[in-house]
Amino acid sequence: MTSVASAPSGSAALRPDRIDFRVDPSRYRHWRIDLDGPVATLTMDVDESGGVVPGYELKLNSYDLGVDIELHDAVQRLRFEHPEVRTVVLTGGKDKIFCAGANIRMLAGSAHAWKVNFCKFTNETRNAMEDASAHSGQTYLAALNGTASGGGYELALACEHIMLVDDRSSVVSLPELPLLGVLPGTGGLTRIVEKRHVRRDLADHFSTRTEGLGGKKAVRWRLIDEAVPRPGWTEKVARRAAEFAARSQRPASGARGISLPPLAKTRTDTEISYGHVTATLDRTGGRAEITVHGPDTDAPADVAGMHEQGASFWPLALLRELDDLILDLRTNETGLGTWVFRTKGDAARVLAHDNLLLTHRDDWLANEIVLFAKRTLKRLDVTSRSLMAMIEPGSCFAGSLLELALAADRSFQLLGVFEDIDPDAEPATITVGPMNLGPLPMGNDLTRLRTRFFGDDEGHAAVEARAGEPTTAEDAERLGLVTFTPDDIDWDEETRIALEERASFSPDALSGLEANYRFVGPETTETKIFGRLAAWQNWIFYRPNASGPDGALRKFGTGQRAAFDRKRV
Repeated sequence: MTSVASAPSGSAALRPDRIDFRVDPSRYRHWRIDLDGPVATLTMDVDESGGVVPGYELKLNSYDLGVDIELHDAVQRLRFEHPEVRTVVLTGGKDKIFCAGANIRMLAGSAHAWKVNFCKFTNETRNAMEDASAHSGQTYLAALNGTASGGGYELALACEHIMLVDDRSSVVSLPELPLLGVLPGTGGLTRIVEKRHVRRDLADHFSTRTEGLGGKKAVRWRLIDEAVPRPGWTEKVARRAAEFAARSQRPASGARGISLPPLAKTRTDTEISYGHVTATLDRTGGRAEITVHGPDTDAPADVAGMHEQGASFWPLALLRELDDLILDLRTNETGLGTWVFRTKGDAARVLAHDNLLLTHRDDWLANEIVLFAKRTLKRLDVTSRSLMAMIEPGSCFAGSLLELALAADRSFQLLGVFEDIDPDAEPATITVGPMNLGPLPMGNDLTRLRTRFFGDDEGHAAVEARAGEPTTAEDAERLGLVTFTPDDIDWDEETRIALEERASFSPDALSGLEANYRFVGPETTETKIFGRLAAWQNWIFYRPNASGPDGALRKFGTGQRAAFDRKRV
């Protein structure tokens, strides 16, 4: 893997071959899904020799990116393939251990960029679990059959209810600081105070002790919800799972799931292509040119037609491809710092598909697709790449696809047409639709339009008033919907200069720049987690106290103590 960071001192960083995020249950090595009517049990039973790259063993149910890729896939499949599932029980498959967290040897040997992207993907998957509990009627329940340490406890924190076996040895802990000189950066510290409302003094004590807490004290401190004696454990977990299932609005019976077949994907060194998305990899220019194609047929007449089309239904098919592309580029193409988005197709068909989903939002599948769109766009928002949108004749930046332009750091809309190419073409337009006005919030709980017009209610109202109307470049610029509107004489030169200039800037500084202005307005648990991930991990993982030759990650397990530089900043 190409990395923007140097390897930690003392050894070469682990450099995996290209990572593929496509997987299915028949190829799982670390997880098992068992179905029992409205309850699914997701068992973590990590194959020690199944690391995504060689160089470490996944002992004590510790995890790496490969384990998380399977979890991400399982969460998606439970939502789309199993509408009957109302409770998901997350438990461990090893004796007296739930999960020991992220594998330390993997962290110690990985390049800095790998560690940060790994933490980001891990937390996005946990956010998806929380989203399922909050909006899909699929409540996640952590049944900790043994000790949950570090990232293992963070995984449990993503569940709505935490049960810990009370056997005088099983505990929950966040031991990263005392053991490794780092922090629980995939939401651990944030979730215990924001989500579980643990007092700050108790959180401070808990996060600086290696032995953790269990039993009644862990319940009293709100670190868990229940401590259950081992005798009767299985029955108590089943009873609690049934209680959560009884509260769900998910279909009780008769609903048929949507099978998610393997994505058809072609990848070369210069192009990644799917059915609806293509990315050209310009290594010389340092950018990926991404084209998203709108639907080539009309929307189904009703919700039954949507179910009949299943995974080939355009919004779902597109989202699966776009989600995979984002993960592929983010993980495997760290040198491509600018992503340029274009669309092609019929805007009316895009809006018609949007309308079908929103009209039938009470249908479980329509709801899941809208929620998937929200999660995919959020993944784009927190991607540390410069995003540009090019709006040209033949584009279909409307409704759900307009979100790509609204997510961009800059957008260019052609004023008029390309006179030398197609003087009879229709001028490029964009269309605000219902999808832009509420269903797809960012991590700050605001729509991208609200975020764009934060503090400008008049400007936002003017845009809302034009909803449903194709908007030309002149009006779009006046309304504040796009950044620049060059005509065909200046288009090539202005866009070329913008992209070349972007590529010439310091990439890590650009990441900080973008992270500082993408999320305006109120803080949420989610924005705090990702903001702190960017700040903490880009500093915490880089320090000699952690990653240096005498740092805690290097010395762990050797019997030697880390040598800390005692100065604080």
